[in-house]
Amino acid sequence: MESTRPKLPAEAIELYNKFIHGGMSRRAFMNGLKKFAVGGLAVSAVAKALLPDYAFGQQVSRTDDRIKATYETVPSPNGNGSIKGYFVRPVSADTRSEKPSKLPGIVVVHENRGLNPHIEDIARRLALANFMAFAPDGLTSLGGFPGDDYKGGQMFAKIDRAKMFEDMVASAQWLKARPDCTGKIGITGFCYGGGVSNNMAVRLGADLSAAVPFYGGVPPAADVPKIKAAILVQHGELDKNTAATWPAYDKALTEAGVPHEGYIYPNAVHGFNCDATPERYNKAAADLAWGRTIDWFNKYVRV
Repeated sequence: MESTRPKLPAEAIELYNKFIHGGMSRRAFMNGLKKFAVGGLAVSAVAKALLPDYAFGQQVSRTDDRIKATYETVPSPNGNGSIKGYFVRPVSADTRSEKPSKLPGIVVVHENRGLNPHIEDIARRLALANFMAFAPDGLTSLGGFPGDDYKGGQMFAKIDRAKMFEDMVASAQWLKARPDCTGKIGITGFCYGGGVSNNMAVRLGADLSAAVPFYGGVPPAADVPKIKAAILVQHGELDKNTAATWPAYDKALTEAGVPHEGYIYPNAVHGFNCDATPERYNKAAADLAWGRTIDWFNKYVRV
């Protein structure tokens, strides 16, 4: 699907990134867009070019007959009590024999807005790569993703981060223990979810086989030796603050003897993998990063 959205300067994308990470109000964001409304372009058109278009970014339909998807609720006694998530398996795995085939599992962790349609689409893509995927919604305790990223971000800021992390841990343990799982799991996530992926590797140790954090925060260097999973780090070159964490993390992982690789994609910004936000999306980088992600999980999570 081709986008008819106007091409905007990097400054506009940075303004959007500040907005979605809680650095400004919606009103301030809209006011800030005025300087980009030039050449007959309305502010509303600029905003539309930056804000998510989930129909544009959908690669696998919710009704695709190659997948089976359900919403499941997972107990989380150390977190917020329970967490709801989107669970997907490929239909082919359950039609080959009388019993469902066991598959490796992948946890998919959202950005700081909750379980939006783009993250659900990522889970479906993993199912088509012959994994079972579970995408938990960190906003469950407040009613779940509200259907609007800005409102989701406001809700996200209200949830206790420590409890939300325990919800993610509970999600991983639930997936690993399922009878239709091989017992080997990986995790991937984006921004907040990238940080969760790194820290889940610390927390779960040998219970996690692989982690693929996209533009996520890194754990303290003192905790890196606890990591037993194979780590694949993905950053955008223009996401300077986050990409700058890679050299020290690379060094710590090397010293700890952790299998790992890291890539910084040229001309890619924060959120470059999200095709639902075309102004941030970098197709060349996203395609390469996704191929590496699937290869990584096939190598380290597939039995």
